[in-house]
Amino acid sequence: MPERGPDPVPVTLHVNGERRAVDIEPRVSLLDALRERLGLTGAKKGCDQGTCGACTVFVDGRRVLGCLTLAIACEGHEVTTIEGLAREGRLDPMQEAFIAQDAFQCGYCTPGQIMSAVALLREGHASDDAEIKEWMSGNICRCAAYPNIRAAIRAVRDAGPDTAPGTGSGA
Repeated sequence: MPERGPDPVPVTLHVNGERRAVDIEPRVSLLDALRERLGLTGAKKGCDQGTCGACTVFVDGRRVLGCLTLAIACEGHEVTTIEGLAREGRLDPMQEAFIAQDAFQCGYCTPGQIMSAVALLREGHASDDAEIKEWMSGNICRCAAYPNIRAAIRAVRDAGPDTAPGTGSGA
């Protein structure tokens, strides 16, 4: 890979199914590129140190912390944000479950929680509450809505394959 920077360089990102071009310094995080350059403010800047999970997004379907991922490293990969979960005007089943189970209070951590919850189910780590708690431990909720978050995850898990999260196939 040729050396680029330190001045702004053109970077092409594929975000939520769309090709987006930005000029950024190579040190810019994926979170900052999404929020400040592309106007996608769903992923939140919480701790900016990778400990709270508020900035969780998918890169090629795997959850990553946007604050610890360089945007330039995401060229050629598909980035999905909370804005990209809904399809054709329908919320993702996990988004619907968070609403139905009142799995948010202030809502600041909710996008990151939902992204991790979708990933958790895809990864097969939702057999019981203890496993859900362990695999969601990277997402901090200062309002302590954890019981409701686990209820939302269980609701989607128990709804069956017709409501697979991350596909926009909500009921």
